[in-house]
Amino acid sequence: MTIVHHLLEISTDAEIGIYNVTAQVQAFLNDIDLQNGQVLLFSRHTTTAVTVNEDEPRLFKDIQTYLRKLAPPSDFYLHNDLHLRPNIPPDEPMNAHSHLMAMTLGNSEVIPVVQGKLALGTYQSILLVELDGPRQRTLFIQAIGE
Repeated sequence: MTIVHHLLEISTDAEIGIYNVTAQVQAFLNDIDLQNGQVLLFSRHTTTAVTVNEDEPRLFKDIQTYLRKLAPPSDFYLHNDLHLRPNIPPDEPMNAHSHLMAMTLGNSEVIPVVQGKLALGTYQSILLVELDGPRQRTLFIQAIGE
């Protein structure tokens, strides 16, 4: 059994943005020649999420609207009382809403790999969801199999 990992660097350009990383994950699998197994995708940030869904621009707008309703940036959050938190860097954002959105979506996905291909359905794509951008982000990818 082979276990290989990779860090995928992504530059986001929106406060809440959705980025299809399916092609990059498939390219990684092609490079390592993994035929059968699974791939783990793990966000290394507390204000991003990883999910599998349809890559459709109008759906992306719906997702952004939905997330803003779940955790409105303008609501009161204790986490945003920066002056009451110890050891806060000077550039710390007031982003409690971003943390809550990320917890709602989750930070990882595991996808089967069959005959060298991601076993995704017809309309499924791997999406990195930026919730506190724009920023530089890292997605940890670990492939296991043969």
